[in-house]
Amino acid sequence: MAMCRRILALALLAAALGQPARAATTPGPTEPCRIEGVATELRCGRLQRPLDPGQPQGRQISVHYLVVPAMARNKQPDPVLLLAGGPGQSAIEIAGRVLPRLARLNNRRDLVFIDQRGTGRSTPLQCADDSRLAMAEALDPQAQQRRLAQCLIELQKLPHGDLRFYTTTIAMQDFDAVREQLGAAQWNLVGASYGTRAALEYQRLFPQRVRRTVLDGMAPPDMALPASFSTDGQAALDAVFKACEDEAACKTAFPRLRQDWATLLQGLPRQVVLAHPLSGAPERLTITRELLMRAVRAPMYVPAYAAGLPAAINAAAGGRFEAISGLSGALGSGRSGKLAMGMHLSVICSEDLPRLERTADAPGADFGRIDAEFYRQACAQWPRGTVAEAFYRVGAAPAPVLLLSGGADPVTPPRHGERIAGALGPKARHLQVPAAGHGVLSIACMGELLHRFINSKTETEALAVEAACAAKMPRPTAVFPIQTATR
Repeated sequence: MAMCRRILALALLAAALGQPARAATTPGPTEPCRIEGVATELRCGRLQRPLDPGQPQGRQISVHYLVVPAMARNKQPDPVLLLAGGPGQSAIEIAGRVLPRLARLNNRRDLVFIDQRGTGRSTPLQCADDSRLAMAEALDPQAQQRRLAQCLIELQKLPHGDLRFYTTTIAMQDFDAVREQLGAAQWNLVGASYGTRAALEYQRLFPQRVRRTVLDGMAPPDMALPASFSTDGQAALDAVFKACEDEAACKTAFPRLRQDWATLLQGLPRQVVLAHPLSGAPERLTITRELLMRAVRAPMYVPAYAAGLPAAINAAAGGRFEAISGLSGALGSGRSGKLAMGMHLSVICSEDLPRLERTADAPGADFGRIDAEFYRQACAQWPRGTVAEAFYRVGAAPAPVLLLSGGADPVTPPRHGERIAGALGPKARHLQVPAAGHGVLSIACMGELLHRFINSKTETEALAVEAACAAKMPRPTAVFPIQTATR
């Protein structure tokens, strides 16, 4: 499910490039290490933390982190902390793909990646890999629920398997312990998607430790994720239809796109034969409304993929589901690592589900309550941690905060950024890029904006940054099937 395993990788999408040789290393409680996608030696560390903060002498867990040392000898004392998405994504696993976008920022500042408790190397809460199952089994919602129930049983057998202690609040206490171990008086936060929620909670708990904060794709603590999924996904899908109607070539090619969509929905459930994404072997499965809505949502994360939806919907209405299947699977290649589903549910069930009945987000006409019911069932027996009411309230920012929103984002659109910017007050700046999807920092020129915001000497200069390089970026035009040439 999204906020999904690729969220931070999408937010800071970059090819894995080797980093230049570094002139300085970071002293302290770290040791040399290497990670996939980075040619040079980095620094790794870990620290012991109580599983239950209320029992400091009780069960301990290891929290692992990675430090990418600044290249300059006269580096700045405040590092940059990257907060991963998901919830459930490993920050260390995606570091090699993120670093090229941060090379200039890394010139004079260390970069820090922490595997949040329950993810990556930090006592991971992983469920069994289902990527090689037959598609009919892997994608069936009730089969998924059975696997999650079994996963819960297995996780609770682990020494660190008390799932009440993986909330965002507890994790941010771990993060501050890493800061203290590194000897940094302050640091700069960069969070994407769920990482924005984590950054806001860190800022609430430790306001004096934050120098600058960048929030890319706002997923605030007051968001009831399973409800907002439906509201925001519907708005993005409606925008796909509207964009096609406003584009002459698309409208000419698919003049009945909304009718095609209605025809497609009315024809479900439907048995189809599709190629398995890993083996390529043909498999028979039943396309249900729930499966279709998940498949359509996935490509909307990236506008270039969403541009293929009109043609894919038109083909599916005629019984050909290969295009929708391909678009849906394009983002699931594992480039951002495997989502720790146990940690994901420990967060969502504790923080989002209790607010599900109180949310003002209305279900989308097509998405309905699909996600709400899925999570409600998954969370029925899942242990829930204690979450303070203050967690859901965003107060005035203690230091400059830059919020970034993509107008075509189907998960964290500008409405969330607008609300949180208002709560943060005069030290917050909300920049919107109308044609961007999930992850504004993935746009090449935004690296310069990130550099200027964090390196500005004064708060006034930081809050004056502009996203002009991306603001007028056009939405990608519709993609049409390749026509076979005839003689």
